[in-house]
Amino acid sequence: QVQLVESGGGLVQAGGSLTLSCAASGNSFSIRSMGWYRQAPGEQRELVAAITSAGSTNYADSVKGRFTISRDNAKNTVYLQMNNLKPEDTGVYYCKLMDNRFWEYWGQGTQVTVSS
Repeated sequence: QVQLVESGGGLVQAGGSLTLSCAASGNSFSIRSMGWYRQAPGEQRELVAAITSAGSTNYADSVKGRFTISRDNAKNTVYLQMNNLKPEDTGVYYCKLMDNRFWEYWGQGTQVTVSS
């Protein structure tokens, strides 16, 4: 079993920055990829950014150039640096881990609110 603990959400003004962290722990797991998803009220959960174990990254078009995903393999932790935040970035941000068996694990979510 894998546990994911997210942190770093909060309230920020438009144009501001936040950094989210997601730490994975558990027994005998190998990470294939980790990523961040977000869900706005009344909307579907959507991919924000993902990073593979090899370091390949993928971003939603809406965040390219503003958000950066990175990971610390030694700490099994993934980060999402969010710059130039916009009100439309508001939502609950969830961390997802996919292991080498293609099983998926989700964090509990952290709220990000961007005021205009």
